[in-house]
Order: sequence, then C-alpha cells, then structure tokens
Amino acid sequence: LYPQGKTLSPAADANDSSLFPPPRLSLSPPLSVCSSISPSVYTGDITQKGYEKKRGKLLAPYIPQIQGWRVTGLSERHKGPAIQASSQAVLPGSKHNKSRAANTRDERFRSDLHTEAVQAALAKYKERKMPMPSKRRSVLVQSSVEACTPPDTSSASEDEGSLRRQGRLATSTPYQGHSHPAVEHWFNRVIQGSSTSSSASSTSSHPGGPAFDLLTPDTPPLATDNHSAPPDVTGLSERSSVHAERSQVASVRGVSRNYNHQTSVMETADGVPVNSRVSNKIQQLLNTLKRPKRPPLREFFVDDFEELLDVQQPDPNQPKPEGQQMSPLEGESLGVVTNWPPSLPAALQRWGTTQPKSPCLTALDNAGKPVYTLTYGKLWTRSQKLAYTLLNKLSSRNEPLLMPGDRVALVFPNNDPVMFMVAFYGCLLAELVPVPIEVPLTRKDAGSQQIGFLLGSCGVTLALTTDACQKGLPKAQTGEVATFKGWPRLLWFVTDGKHVVKPPKDWHPPVREASNDIAYIEYKTSKEGSTMGITVSHSAMLAHCHSLTQACGYTEAETITNVLDFKREAGLWHGVLTSVMNRMHVISIPYSLMKVNPLSWIQKVHTYKARVAVVKSRDMHWSLLAQRDQRDISLGSLRMLVVADGANPWSISSCDAFLNVFQARGLRPEVICPCASSSEAMTVAIRRPPEMGVPPPGKAVLSMGGLSHGVIRVDTEEKLSVLTVQDVGQAMPGAMVCVVRVEGTPYLCQTDEVGEICVSSGSTGVAYYGLPGMTKNVFETVPVTSSGIPISDRPFTRTSLLGFVGPDSLVFIVGKMDGLMVVSGRRHNADDVVATALAVEPMKFVYRGRIAVFSVSVLHDERIVVVAEQRPDASEEDSFQWMSRVLQAIDSIHQVGVYCLALVPANTLPKAPLGGIHISETKQRFLEGALHPCNVLMCPHTCVTNLPKPRQKQPGRVGPASMIVGNLVAGKRIAQACGRDVGQLEDNDQARKFLYIQDVLQWRAQATPDHPLFLVLNAKGTVASTASCLQLHKRAERVAAALMGRLNTGDHVALVYPPGIDLIATFYGCLYAGCVPVTVRPPHPQNLATTLPTVKMIVEVSKSVCILTTQAIMKLLKSKEAAAAVDVKSWPMVLDTDDLPRKKSPQMYKPPTPEMLAYLDFSVSTTGILAGVKMSHAATSALCRSIKLQCELYPSRQIAICLDPYCGLGFALWCLCSVYAGHQSILVPPLELESNASLWLAAVSQYKVRVTFCSYSVMEMCTKGLGSQTEALRLRNVNLSCVRTCMVVAEERPRIALTQSFSKIFKDLGLSPRAVSTTFGCRVNVAICLQGTAGPDPTTVYVDMRALRHDRVRLVERGSPHSLPLMESGKILPGVKVIIANTETKGPLGDSHLGEVWVSSPHNATGYYTVYGEEALHADHFNTKLSFGDTQTVWARTGYLGFLRRTELTDASGERHDALYVVGSLDETLELRGMRYHPIDIETSVIRSHKSIAECAVFTWTNLLVVVVELEGSEQEALDLVALVTNVVLEEHYLIVGVVVVVDPGVIPINSRGEKQRMHLRDGFLADQLDPIYVAYNM
Repeated sequence: LYPQGKTLSPAADANDSSLFPPPRLSLSPPLSVCSSISPSVYTGDITQKGYEKKRGKLLAPYIPQIQGWRVTGLSERHKGPAIQASSQAVLPGSKHNKSRAANTRDERFRSDLHTEAVQAALAKYKERKMPMPSKRRSVLVQSSVEACTPPDTSSASEDEGSLRRQGRLATSTPYQGHSHPAVEHWFNRVIQGSSTSSSASSTSSHPGGPAFDLLTPDTPPLATDNHSAPPDVTGLSERSSVHAERSQVASVRGVSRNYNHQTSVMETADGVPVNSRVSNKIQQLLNTLKRPKRPPLREFFVDDFEELLDVQQPDPNQPKPEGQQMSPLEGESLGVVTNWPPSLPAALQRWGTTQPKSPCLTALDNAGKPVYTLTYGKLWTRSQKLAYTLLNKLSSRNEPLLMPGDRVALVFPNNDPVMFMVAFYGCLLAELVPVPIEVPLTRKDAGSQQIGFLLGSCGVTLALTTDACQKGLPKAQTGEVATFKGWPRLLWFVTDGKHVVKPPKDWHPPVREASNDIAYIEYKTSKEGSTMGITVSHSAMLAHCHSLTQACGYTEAETITNVLDFKREAGLWHGVLTSVMNRMHVISIPYSLMKVNPLSWIQKVHTYKARVAVVKSRDMHWSLLAQRDQRDISLGSLRMLVVADGANPWSISSCDAFLNVFQARGLRPEVICPCASSSEAMTVAIRRPPEMGVPPPGKAVLSMGGLSHGVIRVDTEEKLSVLTVQDVGQAMPGAMVCVVRVEGTPYLCQTDEVGEICVSSGSTGVAYYGLPGMTKNVFETVPVTSSGIPISDRPFTRTSLLGFVGPDSLVFIVGKMDGLMVVSGRRHNADDVVATALAVEPMKFVYRGRIAVFSVSVLHDERIVVVAEQRPDASEEDSFQWMSRVLQAIDSIHQVGVYCLALVPANTLPKAPLGGIHISETKQRFLEGALHPCNVLMCPHTCVTNLPKPRQKQPGRVGPASMIVGNLVAGKRIAQACGRDVGQLEDNDQARKFLYIQDVLQWRAQATPDHPLFLVLNAKGTVASTASCLQLHKRAERVAAALMGRLNTGDHVALVYPPGIDLIATFYGCLYAGCVPVTVRPPHPQNLATTLPTVKMIVEVSKSVCILTTQAIMKLLKSKEAAAAVDVKSWPMVLDTDDLPRKKSPQMYKPPTPEMLAYLDFSVSTTGILAGVKMSHAATSALCRSIKLQCELYPSRQIAICLDPYCGLGFALWCLCSVYAGHQSILVPPLELESNASLWLAAVSQYKVRVTFCSYSVMEMCTKGLGSQTEALRLRNVNLSCVRTCMVVAEERPRIALTQSFSKIFKDLGLSPRAVSTTFGCRVNVAICLQGTAGPDPTTVYVDMRALRHDRVRLVERGSPHSLPLMESGKILPGVKVIIANTETKGPLGDSHLGEVWVSSPHNATGYYTVYGEEALHADHFNTKLSFGDTQTVWARTGYLGFLRRTELTDASGERHDALYVVGSLDETLELRGMRYHPIDIETSVIRSHKSIAECAVFTWTNLLVVVVELEGSEQEALDLVALVTNVVLEEHYLIVGVVVVVDPGVIPINSRGEKQRMHLRDGFLADQLDPIYVAYNM
C-alpha cells in the first residue's frame, strides 16, 4: 500500500512558521489510468463520462511526452533539477546575505511536480479572458511608466487594443474627429461634480467619447449573435437619431423614456458591446460569467415567504469511508528507570551539585560564535539566587509581592536562551508559574492585545526580562515601559546579576516531588485569534520528559542542537526541560543567526559532533539554498534529526530534498525523525531513531478529492491532485491514541476516515487557564464507539491534528484544525491551497513565505480568501495574470472556488513572532477593511452557489376582480384615503373668490399695500431684500410692460435668476403680460461645463422665445466659457430686468378660462429624465388653497423656507403661497448655507418661526456642519422651541436616519422631536402629503425587506432581522384622494398591500409638456382609470410604490387616520433575480459596511449590479472596500455585485432636492467619465 524506499522527486520547503511546499503532484498518466480512475475523487456534479472527457482534455497536451515513462524514470529525472531550480531561484539573495530582506528568506521551495500539475490544470483555461480591474495612477504601487499605463490590451481583444493605443497617441484632445459632433458636449460633461473633462482622467484611455460611438471594429454585426433578424439599415438610422436626440438633451437623459431599451447596442449581454473601456470589460465579465458554475437547480419554488438559501445536497457519488471502526493505538509502556529524579527541579539540583562543571547550554551570537556556555553548576546557583530574590526581595506595602503559585511573565528575546533558562528554573524553584511570551516590539503588535488578555486573566503582575531587552521596549514619557494595548499593569524586573541577591546560607529552595500543581503555562493562539494559556502540571512535565527520553533514546551528557523557539513547544520540551533531565548539552541557534547564515545549524552539528538536532522543515530548506559554499562539513555524528513540524503535510518534500543533498555529507536516511505535536497534547508521535528496531518509514499518496470528504483513498502517484504524506512514527510511550470525528459526538473513525487525533497519557496539558468550558471540550474528551460506549475510563485530549493511523501502527497527519476550511460540506486545508497558489510560477510576483489563506463566513458558508504580498517590481498586469491563474489552479486541483484573492504591498501583512504571517490578524484586517491591498480579485459568481432561487412570476395572474373579492372575503378594506374635503371647509379665505393668482396679488396690493410678503436673507443672516404687496405688484408691472411690446400672449418665457425677489416679480410680470413663465436654475459660474447644458436644454424643450435674467447672468450666458459648453448663438432673445423703465403696462391680460396654462414646472427626475409639467390656473389656485388649509397660513403668520425656488413644492412655497395666503415668507437660499451652515436655523430662531420647510440636502448640511457646534449655537441664543413643524420637501421615501439624527442633534436647542416630518410630491402632483399643523404625528412601521422584494408588505417588530423602518410621508392634503393600484392589472389593492400610488386632486398637473410629441406615451400618467371597482374617477399615476395603512389614531375630522407610506420610485427599482430591489436599501447596507464610505449609488447594467462608492479617506483604502461591499450585499440582499467602482467624494451627482441621479452616474460610468480610483470586476 505504501511503497517504501525511493520516493518521487523530493521537494523542500520553507514557510516561516510552518512550511508546506507544494503537494507533490505529477503528471504521468498512461492512458489506461485515466479510464480506470474512480470518478468519485472528483466532486461536483460530474458524470463518469463527463469526468473522462474532462480528464482527457486536461491531459491531452501532456500525453505524447509521458506515455513511455515509468514512475521511477520520472523520479530520477526530477531529482536533480528540482534542487537545481530551487537554489537558482534564490541565489542572488544568498550570495550577499546582508542585503536579504526579511522576506527573501521565506522563499518556499517549489516542487516541480506540483508546478506541472498546476500547469496542466491551467492549460484548459487558456481561452477564457477576464476583465482586468482599472486603477487610478496614484493608487498604483509602482512608479515605472510602463506599469502606470492603464492596461488596455489585457482587457480588450488584441487588435482593438492596438487600435486604441494608436488612437490615444494620435489625438491630443479627447474629442477630435469624432463621429457625431453634436453629442460632444453631452457626453463630456454629463456628470456633475466630475472635476474636469475626462481627458484628464487616467482611466479614459480611448479617444471615442460617447458611449455609443462606432461599433468596435472586431465585433460582429448584430445579426450574427443570437439575433435571427438580418442587419437592418433602419435599425442603424434609428440609432443615429437617438444620437441627435441626445445631443439636444444636454445634461439630462432625454425626455423619451425608451432609451434604456431602444438601443440594443448598449444593453446586450451577448450582442454588441458599447465602445468604451468600461463596457468592454463588462462585456468580458459577462462572457466569463456565461458559463456559470452552479449546481443545477432543483424545481423552482413558488415564490414563498421563506426565501430559503439553496442548501447544497451532498453528491450521492461522493466517497464514503468503508473500513472497520479503528481500534485505539497503545504506545509501548513507559520503562521504569531506577534513579529517575522525582521532579525536574530535583534533576537540576542533582546535576548542579554533582556535575557543576558539565555544560548545559551554549548561546551563540549573530556571527555564530559561542558567547557563553552555562554550566549546570551556574544554572543551579543563578536559579536559586533569582528564586530567593523573587520571593523575599520584592514587596509592595510591606507584603511580599509574590506568593508560591503566582503567575509571572517571562519576556526574553530569542537570542538569549541563557537568561531565559535561568528565569524559568528560578520560577520553578520559587514555586512560581512562568508564562513565557514574545517580546512586544511596538505598542500594537499583531495579536499583542490577546497576549495582554491572557496575562490579565492569569493575574500576572510581574514580568521578568533582561537588561538589554528592557532598554529596547517601547517607553512612555515617564521613561517607564509603556503599557501595551490590552495589557494589565506590570512591574518589570530585570534578572541580570546585579539585581539579584545571594540567598543566606540557611535558605534552600523547596525541591519537592512532582505534583499536580501548575508548573508553567504555554500560550497558544487559536484560529480566531484569541490567545489561550495551556497549563502543564509538574507531573505532566516530568512524565513528558520521561517519555521523550525513552522515545528518542536520550542518554546522559549527549550534545543536541536546537534551532526552535526555546520558549514553547518542541524547543522548550527538548532544549530546556528534557535536556536538563538528562544532563545534556544544548547548542541553541537563534532565529537571527539562521536569517544571516542558514547553514549555521549544520556547521554546529559538525563542530560539536552533535548526536541530535531539533529543526523545522524550513531550516532544512534554507540550508539547502545555501549549501553550495560548504564542502567540508559532516553530519555523520547525527543519530537523530527531529523534524518538529513533521506533521505538516509538506515536510516530506523538505526531508527528501535535504537527504538528497546531505547524504553525501554523512547523513544517514534513517536518522530523519518527523514528529507530531500540539500545545495541548505536547508530543503526540515521533519516528524512533534507527537503533530502536522500528518498522521502516511509510509514505502515503492520497487523493485530494477523497481527503476533502474526509476519506483516505490511496492513489497512484501520477494523478493530478494528490497529496503525499510521510508518517510521524508511533505513539508516545505510555500513551493511547485514537482518531475521532471532527464535529459533534467524538465517535471513533473508521480506518479509512480522516479525523482528529486524540491522546490519553500522563504527559499532556491539563487545561486552558481560566476557561473551564473549553477545557472540558478539549482536555476531557471521551471517545465512544459507534454504539456510544466510551472506549476507556481515562479522558483524552484533542490534539487539533487531523490524520489517521496507517499500517504498522504508524500515525499520519494530513492537516490541522486551525487550517481547516469547510466549504459546502467539503474540507480543504489552508496549507494545501497555499501550496497550489505557490506552484503558479510565483517567484516573479509574490513572496513565497508571505501568503495567507483563511476562510470567512459569508451567506451561511465558508468562503476562501487568499492574501499574498506582491513584489514591488511586479507590474499590475502581470500580477493580475498571476491572480487569475491562481484562481484557476485552485479550482482545478481542489475543486473549490476562491472567493477573494488580494495582493498587498511587500511587508505589510502582520507578522507572527518568528517570521511567518499572523493569520488571524490578517483575517481580522480583511474583515475590518484595514488590509489595504494593491490588487483585488473577487469571484463571488463562481463560488457562491447557495443563493435563493430566482423568483418566477406565476403564470395566469390573479385578475383585479378576484383580488377585490379576495380582500372582501378576508375582511380587508380597499386601500383608499383622502384629505379633508375642501368644499366643506368654510373659512374666511378671501383669495378664494379670485380665479387667478395674479388677481390675488393685485387685490393685496390695493387692500394691504404695505403688508410685507417676502424677506430674503444673505449668507451673513442680514436682510438682503424685502417686498411688500405693493412693491411686488409694481415690479411685476414693469416686467409686464417690457414684455407686452415684444411678445405675444401665450409665449413661453424662461426666467433664469438666482433665488430672490427678482424671480418672484418676473414670474408675476409674465402672468400680467399673458406669457407662460418657466423658472430655470441659473448656471454655476465655476461649473459651466455641467450646468449650462441643462439651462440650454430646458430653454429649448420648453420652447421659450425669450430669456429674462440679470445683467451678470446675461454676460455669463454669452461668455467665451459658455461657448465651450453650448452653442451660444442659438439662445433666444435675452432681456435683462435689472434697470427696467418705470412704466405701467396698458392693461392686464385676463385668461379666458382657469384651465389655461399658468406656468411650466421643469425638473430632472432621479432617473435623469427632464420632465416639464403643465400647471393650469385652476390647479395653481387649488394647490395654494390646499397648502394654506393644511398649514393654517394667514397674513399674520411667518414661515421660513430654505428650498430652491425652481420646481415642485419649493417653487410653490417661494412664489405662490405667500401671495395667495398673505403670510410673510422668510426666504433662505440653500446655496448660502455652504458658507454659513447655521443660517437657516438662526433665522428660524430669530423670527420665532412656527412652520419651516427645508430639503434633505439642507438637513444634511446642518447635521454634518453643525453636529459639533450645538453648544456654540446655544451661546448665540439659537432656540428652536418655537418650531411646531419642520417639513422636508421630498419626492422619495422618507430618510428616517437623517431626520432622526437631525432631531437628536438639535434637541439640545429646544427642537421638539415631534416637529420634524417629511412631505411627498412628484411630477404629476407636487404636493400630495404635508404634515401641516394639525393631525396626529407621523407614524413609523417596520416592514420585512425580503417581502418587499416580492412586492409584499409584511409588518414586523422593530429590530427583527431584515426589518426596514418606513415613516409616513406626512398627512394627505385637503382635496387629495389617494388609492393604491396593482402596477400590472391596474386594479385596486387592499390595506397594507404594496402597489403604485395613484392620486386624484384639483391641483394635479394637466400633463407633461414635451417637445417630441410623446404625450401618448405618458398620457396614462395623468388620466388613468381603475380596471375594476370605481372605474369613473380619473387618477394620475405617481410612479411611486407605496401602501396605505389604517392606523389606530384619529385625524382632525375624528375619522381613523390612514397613513401613506412611500417605498420608492418605480423607475428607480432594479429587477434582479426576478425580484424588485430599491437602490436605497442596497446603498444603506453598503454605506454601513465601512467608515470611509461617504456615499453610495447602485444601478444595473446588462443585469449586472454596479455599486459606486465615494471614498472619504486615503486612496490606499479603496481596495479594502471591494470585499466589504460584496460581502454586505450578499449577506443582506442575496445579490452578487458585478462591478465595484470606487470614486472621489462628490462624484455621485445629486439634484437640487438632494436625490441621487443614478442614471447620470450610469451614463458617466459607461462613457468612462468618472475618473474612478478603482474599478473591480467581480468574477
């Protein structure tokens, strides 16, 4: 079964803390083998036939070369070259050792065989191309020019790439010679907030600007790909008309809605990609995703509530254990030795007094020279001195500081074994418990906090150290040793000679027999990073020395060289404890010397004729790399070479390679003795030295597929994925060993099953200090047989080693519990994955020893993460290539997907004490987003296979009639609600008798000429301008007079003014002259490129024949800068109204009917569509009356308004309401808050305003800008207790988090928490809900977010999982009726059902005003009827999803109050996996995932979810966000993110209401205009 003798090519290895060189894989399958190999080894859904096919294809390229060879030939052929390669690989470093960085020494030896297997695995992936992430220059780690050029060719097809390169060099400006000149400005400047034109951006790598420029040269015409239609010329012409249309549509996405779907050019997943770099990459991404690696779904579920994650069903063909139940293995009995000392201190006393001159320990310096030899006499006297001093000379408040049994920390550097040994034995003699720990180097070492926790829980108050070490520790200002993070307060005691006292003659340390008291505590770090202290009793310490002495055949006065850390594990057991027991001489070789001279241990074996050496695989590996210089050394004296990490599955290759080279120098093959140990069980098994007459060593070649199912399947050595392991000898003398199941009850394993090794003996650890629960689990395990009967009355200790017992009672180890990753029910070993990654020609890109593999739990399964340190000279493209090959290799060899592969800059991973990587700390940093990688590749698409099944829409939808009946039967009312009836409200509303708002102004100018209507504040808070009724009337008359001669009645006039009285006066001037005003936000002088096109577009779309504005803006519109953004020659007539002559207009225009158009209200929706709605005179008056009633507005009132006056409710409150109701409006232009954030709140307080309006952006400015200044505001007497209602004007779901934090922050200034509420309006009706002054407070409900995705409302308790708070959007206005309708059947829905909000009200707008005659498309937005029930009422569709819910509260009319909850805009929703997602929900999760994410926006592109995050922080954090964003969206929304884009703050465009313009963002992303810091394409 296990062939002995010559094995396959050796491979050495070296990781820092433990080395796993690549598993020995090789490729020489004769064809017959292929067909005979059992397919059970491969997992996944693969049939026998498919398996054969796959295997044949995989090996095809290799078959001709390997058919003729036999295995032996292969191994012969490899022996030489394997070593050759390894020594050359690291030669440059080894020649001049000084310059070797800490990392080059970690070069892991790579077995050529594994590399070949990996090459074979990669061969099959050649045709797949992955899109490479794009990164901004400043984020690149390299500085070489080549490395900085954005790597285009990697991402596009070759000729396209080259074409683009030439283009880039040839064109100096980004838009020269481009196909549709009209589109230039639009694409270049869509995105507001993108600082400069995209030519400056490092990512805009190609000259073609627009997102649908020419089709890429090498893409097939539409017809060839999945489209049967012939290429149709009309199709193309239609597309070009789209271009033209967009060009007029400047910075808005055009009125026509079809864009999103019209051009298959932009949308196709498998058709023609858009020509921009981003879209090429997405295209590639889609191509790589077209072959999804998902197990076939069982039948689709009928969309039921429990969205069950898909649980992986075990593969029926997977291998299962078939052997007998194992029988426990007994080691030989512990021999009786006549004069064996009764305890370790007794042994020291014996040798210290009878053999004082005998050498005990020789310490070496970094040049390898012996510095000091400690004799047994010296050790005995110095330990006594220290023991006496500790017990008698240290006191606090006249009490001795230490009592026997107290714990003491030992902090000694690795190059000072002498002082450590003295301190250790000093503590034992004083009956104190030593706790050896690492020397802390900085205040925040990796894992140092946990060590502090251990010290604290052990009650340590004193730390012993050396003088030199104490001087090197970080100090506080006082000069004392700093307190390390998480550490208890410690006294530091220096144990050097001058500080210890000679004990008096009559003092003798108590030397007792070994008891069960604690002798010492060894620390151990768990997989999760927590640190435990393992207590070892005096008797266990003695028994362990006894059994080691017997197993290793130690004799008195032998010489032993020790390369290991003498503070713990094997280094301590052999080099400090057992050596003293047997009066051996230890040559201690410090880690620092090994770094300088890896051969030092071999030289010392030669010099001292050492009989035993204790090493790790990496020490053997390092010496291989450096051995050529040494000719004259002999290892003939060695009778035993103890390989302490022989349990490490890859140590076999180090042993073989080492033997290969040093057999010629006297090393006998049989002296190599691998052993297995763990901190809990101490030594578990060790191969005995040859003189003991033991069976020959064994070797097992195991199938990795079998191992992943926990089954041992011996394999021929030519398979691709195999693991070769060597035995670690027999169980220890006096011990009983068994193998138990890893999870659940510790049942004994079958003989061919891998399990956790358990040991029962007197020489294991006793407990985890202070952790009784875990202790019971680990140190008191009771293994049982399959029938549940305990196998022994003695408790067993779990060793955390995974393995099995082979023939000849040999123990084999295949991995450790710490490295175990269970993915979809299969086990993988972190170290195996490391080895595979390293076999992908890594020398050029990453450091061999600096690679970490761990798993993180995402969406109820473990996901594998690989992190490596990248060499500084590796280019982006090379590293990316390497990464994609690693993914493929791991996929092939382990049959498991990697979730995330990250490369970090050299030397940035947290280090373990003796080199190596601190895995748990790395994992912690990864999850906290503090790893700062320089390259990331996420592959959620391939490895997340347990998503809930996509929702299927059920055929044969329920009709509207049966829905109503269903609701009636269920006793549910139809969801319908209305505000108070306007007709029945009799109030002394004088304005009601006027049909037109301009008549109201004339009436007020006569009736109350001096009544102040408006007061505008500037940034300083002083009054900038005011207007009384008469002043406003007079100014309006002047405007009317200027217009009447020039324009006809009914002409449209654009008013381009900053917020102020001019705007209001010209608005009424237009009405006086019979013109239709259109208010337009003026362009921003510093940002003309993005703001001017919008102005131009509104002017054109509204068909304005004249622009009224100020002199300053007039100059701006015609300036040279403006000419760069728009065609300034095509402006209509522009009049400035600054100095109009004082003349009255001949007569006022009287509209013939109130249904006439009063004004046009233009605004850009969140989906980027510019829509103008028509407001009639009747609707205008109805709107004013409704708001007046709801807010109880009278001439005596004052209200403060901090809103933009250009559209929607903001416009109505600025320009209409004061004139109608006569109250005074204090106007605060939101722009002024940028220079004075407290302006609005100070005004509210100063004028004692009861009702105030603001926008979300204003509220955000106040919370962010004033959050820390409430105290200062209070000192300035800002008091908000006057406010009864503060309303946020919005067209979206209420932002609860923002309104709540606003209320909380300003509570200190007297703001009532009940005051803040939101309003709701939309294009078809600008004011549907307003909290107003009367009526119950707005209520909040919690709904299940998962139900919402299925268009259901399910109310849940606050704080329940997946709950989403929704706040009612204010009260429904008087005269407004609301109903909830099914979006598809247009039938009415029941209470608490989600549907579209429809509204009916006298102030509905009368329709869209569009330029393309597309009213037909939108007619039903304004007049639509229910398909069932009340089919007479005419409703307007708001385009928002929401629901009505009858509450327990009563409203002003005494009826039960109906609350309207708005969930979100239908246009914005994302249809993914058959479910409906609201972007805001995904964005909220994303923003929560990392402190540096300032803002986030999501959109979809060809059914990929794209997440754009703004990074507030340093650019090196950009790549941390990729994994966190992917994780949180998977966990909370069951969605896989396709692309993560990291951009600067302010890139996500928002409109004046503070709403994100996701579609603008999407256009900018596709046209490459975002200048992103990083774009990651998830695989």
